[in-house]
Amino acid sequence: MADKNKTSQDAPAAVRIDKWLWAARFYKTRSIARQMVDGGKVDYNGSKAKPSRAVEVGATIKLLQGFSRKEVIVKAISDVRGPASVAATLYEETAESIARREEEARLNKAAALLNPRPDTKPNKKERRELESLKHSM
Repeated sequence: MADKNKTSQDAPAAVRIDKWLWAARFYKTRSIARQMVDGGKVDYNGSKAKPSRAVEVGATIKLLQGFSRKEVIVKAISDVRGPASVAATLYEETAESIARREEEARLNKAAALLNPRPDTKPNKKERRELESLKHSM
């Protein structure tokens, strides 16, 4: 009879990509990971992946996490979601991906400085004026 409680030391033979993304803490739930894979937001070795795709060590995975695109190389396989420190050992982000994310963050900060922000929250009269302006466009 197989033991249902797997330890982190057991290396599973094959793990689905949606389960690996969940275990590596890229997505909060397996269903979100599956939706991202189904939606074409995850590439496995340069091609679109299906949720049942088995993950192998050394594979390159490109994924969308929030508004940023990440490219990671699989270092270990796990089907158990553990602490973030353990999840970080499952993959390594490429240098190009890190540089691209830092550049995007820098551009987002620069764009935020150019956007006007009011000092205070608009009052009821100002909100009504804003709504009428939006509806007139």
